[in-house]
Amino acid sequence: MAKSSREYIYGTNPAFEVLRAKRRTVYGAWLNQSSRQKPRMQKLVKLLEQHEVPIEWVEKGRLIQLSKSTEHQGVVLKTSLYPYTPKDEIFNHQRLLLLDNIEDPHNVGAVLRSAEVFGFHGVCMPTRGVPEVYPSVVKVSAGATEFMQIARDASANQYARKAQEAGYQITALDMNGQATLDAVKETDPEKLMLVIGGEDKSVGQFILNMADHVIGIAQFGRVNSLNASVAAGIAMHALGKAKV
Repeated sequence: MAKSSREYIYGTNPAFEVLRAKRRTVYGAWLNQSSRQKPRMQKLVKLLEQHEVPIEWVEKGRLIQLSKSTEHQGVVLKTSLYPYTPKDEIFNHQRLLLLDNIEDPHNVGAVLRSAEVFGFHGVCMPTRGVPEVYPSVVKVSAGATEFMQIARDASANQYARKAQEAGYQITALDMNGQATLDAVKETDPEKLMLVIGGEDKSVGQFILNMADHVIGIAQFGRVNSLNASVAAGIAMHALGKAKV
């Protein structure tokens, strides 16, 4: 079956960011009738009208039907698909993020939200082992995806090899890593690719072998490991760079 060329983005923040970023075509908006008087909804309506997006006021059930989620926050937009960036255009960022084996869309969205905040605006997403930028990912990212360059046209190993050839220091997070965030931060690499693995399946061995640094985040509690998105946030905060 042919893949649809449209999707339904849901949530208040994602709706605002899709409209502000202007990277997608927005074909229509469905808004919750009972939220009509809320100030934030009125602000969104004004923005939709500026973009000449048709608006339909509906009941909550219709929003659930369209978004296939109860987390729609009274807003659903029909848009074009996520505009991925070709991988060859990703390598103009000083800080790159590579996701490897992160299978949970919620974790992916949370990682991308932190990435946008901490200056990792170029993201490499493998074609296998990591979800696409689904509407659920956009929702968890609070719409941060709309302001990032995300490539999804190679394997994790291919991205890492290309980054190495382009002069990036490859830094991978791994529970057993011997390097520290402070040590890598002190080297202040001009170009750095941070590789984050999943909780069930971590960064692949090929990348661990080629990495300039394999970082383990020091832990002092009794719980076995950090959530992937939390670990990613800690590392990106430490290794981010103001210039991107």
